Amino acid sequence: MILCCSSPMVPGATLTSKAELLRGWGYDAIAVFQPLASWNDSVRRELTELESRTGIRPVEFVLTDDIYGKAMSTDSALRAACRDMYRQAADVCAELGLVTEIEYEYGPQDPMPLFDPYQQLSPQQESDFLEFYLELLDRVAGSNASILLEPLNRYESRYLNSVSDNLRLLAKVAHPNAGLLPDTFHMSIEEASIPDALRAAEAEVRHVHLGDNNRLLPGNGSLDWEAIFEALRDIGYDGAVNLECSTNGDPHRTLPANAGLLRRLAA
Repeated sequence: MILCCSSPMVPGATLTSKAELLRGWGYDAIAVFQPLASWNDSVRRELTELESRTGIRPVEFVLTDDIYGKAMSTDSALRAACRDMYRQAADVCAELGLVTEIEYEYGPQDPMPLFDPYQQLSPQQESDFLEFYLELLDRVAGSNASILLEPLNRYESRYLNSVSDNLRLLAKVAHPNAGLLPDTFHMSIEEASIPDALRAAEAEVRHVHLGDNNRLLPGNGSLDWEAIFEALRDIGYDGAVNLECSTNGDPHRTLPANAGLLRRLAA
């Protein structure tokens, strides 16, 4: 497995400085969550040359902004802006062979769905979402890129919270560049068993986000990491396991230590 860390978790003003730290701390790769406002040709060149200059491989690319997660918004201007941002990210991924992710929606839910989990898309909602998903998939067709569905917990999205609901949509699109991005933090809320859900997803798992049940670094909560990594080995997963959580302390201390833990778990 490829040890990876999300760029916002790493100190540094540039991707290069972040990658150099990760290399020294024992990581193999970086997931780039790039603010849209600072995305330009210079940063794009830096991203393209990052592995050759630092030895750290970019594996995931996401453009971030307040409009993120609004691709299905009823506000036409917001929806259009979000979709254009996703298209930009997809094009970068197609060029560099990276993964990115989409969700039906993303953001704090109001009212909070305390007693009505696992809401289902209406047939029209599902059709509209799959239409846009297929558009993005067609943008990366023929490349090594993947556009992945990430199940989110009920407090951040009303829909597609479970692995099983996302697998159902993946079966409908049946596209070689499609797949699943399970996130252990979200799964700790929505899945009865994270290992069982991973085994059910099998080959659809293309990338993994790691965070303990409290969204701290693995080992700082209550998740059974031995069982989670055993399930990943059982399905033959050899892709990136990417930290996407809080560093819960000085990253110069906590991230090197966590690399050691993950290396042992992945062995």
